[in-house]
Amino acid sequence: MGRFHRFLLPLACLCLICWAVFALTWNIFTPTHVSQAASADNSQISALYARLDGSINPAKEDFLQQALQACAKDGHHLLLLGLDTPGGLGQSMRDMVKMILNAKTPVAVWVGPKGARAASAGVFLVAASSVAGMSPQTNIGAASPVGMGGKEIPETVAKKITNDFVSLIRGVAEAKGRNVDWYEKAVTEAESISAQDAVMLRVVEFLALSPQDMLDQIGTQGLQVEGQKITFESQDVNLVNFEPGFRITFLSWLLHPQIAYFLLLGGIAGLFFELSNPGAIFPGAFGAICLLLGLYALAVLPTNAAGVLLIFLALVLFILELAVASYGLLSIGGVACLVFGSMILFKFEYGFTGLSLQVILPTVLAVSAFILLGLYLVTKAQVRPQKTGFEGMLDLTGHIISWDGDEGKARIRGEIWKVKSDENTSYSPGTPVRVTGEEGLTLFVREDKK
Repeated sequence: MGRFHRFLLPLACLCLICWAVFALTWNIFTPTHVSQAASADNSQISALYARLDGSINPAKEDFLQQALQACAKDGHHLLLLGLDTPGGLGQSMRDMVKMILNAKTPVAVWVGPKGARAASAGVFLVAASSVAGMSPQTNIGAASPVGMGGKEIPETVAKKITNDFVSLIRGVAEAKGRNVDWYEKAVTEAESISAQDAVMLRVVEFLALSPQDMLDQIGTQGLQVEGQKITFESQDVNLVNFEPGFRITFLSWLLHPQIAYFLLLGGIAGLFFELSNPGAIFPGAFGAICLLLGLYALAVLPTNAAGVLLIFLALVLFILELAVASYGLLSIGGVACLVFGSMILFKFEYGFTGLSLQVILPTVLAVSAFILLGLYLVTKAQVRPQKTGFEGMLDLTGHIISWDGDEGKARIRGEIWKVKSDENTSYSPGTPVRVTGEEGLTLFVREDKK
């Protein structure tokens, strides 16, 4: 029964991991829900409001797709996206631009609230929208391609990427009747402007304080719905909030490069500690969960296989340190593999910042210190003299259970032993004693006064 309980926790953790992977893959979590802001019965126009906050990634793709599907299913006339983003993955941005351009429901973008921004990939989403507006004290621009951690990329590669995205944004801005020259400068010269300047330069159409204000101005100017331009008053609009479900929220957190990196290294550290100290259970179970979640995120993010292999090679070197007397050379090699693997872990992609040395170095130092602590504990246990037979009993402590005449019984190391006093005295039950000698299966003890 004890052996069964020992494996019960790892088995339960394994089942939980399998269920989580299945749920993420097949989307069995409730994807999204909508909350009515007003009754739609007496409304002429129904608008669905969804917020896109944070970096642009595959989770945001799913969110936009589900919002557009909700518009088609529930008959909303307009999808209004509240945008605040520093940018994100180039491929995700392209896919979202295609969704917006090919959507049957008009898509409006409002950059807000105050202090928000539409930077990098966000500029393309604004350019592709049917109608665009910005809150005061917001900004848009800075869409030039950058390398990992914000570094400059090689000139030839930068020119190819820049030309590719310039052609995309020019075509989109021209089709929507916006300032093509400015959108080109946002990519080629990292141009960035405030909301007021964006309205004056025809980068966006409206300066709107809130989503409701945005809808009011759209209603005054008119909205193209199914080929017809319609106008509406504020009281004619039913605004419905579209909230992300657990899956979208969780994936948005998981697909951040730093989170994926922390999960990967945390999983490796947990597995190493379990392998070096069998029976700890929790580090192994926790490490397995972190490792699988980290690998899932890396499978979605632009990852270098060489970086992943170097990090796993570091784990192998640390494990070999347990069995080979390398005098620390294998550990040094493992730390070097962690550093180099972390530096090349992510590929370059437009708008993707990757990992900086400010993140890599402290993380590698922390994980290395944890692993070296495990190595120290294992080495200390291996060099400690092994005691067998009576030597293993000497100086152990326990307490008297009963006493009769010149001998009694004591509980020592969880076992009941026949004992005698080496002081020729008797002890009352509960007296703490220490083992001083043995004769056959009888232990000699004396009172432990410490």
